[in-house]
Amino acid sequence: MITLAHISDVHLDGSPRSVERTERVVGHVSRLAGPIDAVLVTGDIADHGAADEYEIARDLLRFPYPSVVCPGNHDSRAEFRKVFLGEADGGAEPVDQVLRVGDVTIALCDSSIPGRNEGRLEDGTLRWLAGVLGTAPGPVLIGMHHQPVPVAIPYVDEIGLLEPERLEELVRAHPRVAGVLVGHAHTAAATTFAGRPVYVAPGVASQALLPQESAAMPPLSFDMPPGFALHMLSDDGRLTTHARVVL
Repeated sequence: MITLAHISDVHLDGSPRSVERTERVVGHVSRLAGPIDAVLVTGDIADHGAADEYEIARDLLRFPYPSVVCPGNHDSRAEFRKVFLGEADGGAEPVDQVLRVGDVTIALCDSSIPGRNEGRLEDGTLRWLAGVLGTAPGPVLIGMHHQPVPVAIPYVDEIGLLEPERLEELVRAHPRVAGVLVGHAHTAAATTFAGRPVYVAPGVASQALLPQESAAMPPLSFDMPPGFALHMLSDDGRLTTHARVVL
């Protein structure tokens, strides 16, 4: 069995509040009794995509475990590449990455569309993912920012993953896919997609509320504590998830 810590939507904007909430979650995850095999962070790292926000993020998102980070709709691919990947010239290509833990592959896809809030997996990303799935030695977890299915929060569902059927076709063709791990919605939620479990990580910056919980628009709570998830992938490919808040 492997255990992954899953963090999302830190929205670092340079404010003491965003820094403190991120420090709280990172510190908590880093002090867990373990074993923790890896950490994935599924997007919206910077709130405005600014270089100084990524410099703060780079210093804060440090763990005593292997980690992998992908962009979200608030991020800038060029600034992300410069700061997190050390690329001098940045670039507008999707930031697609692989992290392997034993025979488990974490394929982290860039679902961002520069300048838009909706998500989409570009043709190149889908070809890349097909190659990863075709050569993976064991189970695969697909991570990205945007949720591929509705989560019953209307304003979030309006800016989810476009053309999810393209990903669905790929997932259904590869039985090794054990689950899809996303962020974007700022709520701990579980559902299914292409016959596989989907887990949405709670937000660090804020928590989204269902229409049944709040009539405000957008229905966001900045008072609720930040959260994260722990995913356990068993040897038989079963994904179990626990959500936690950090007080």
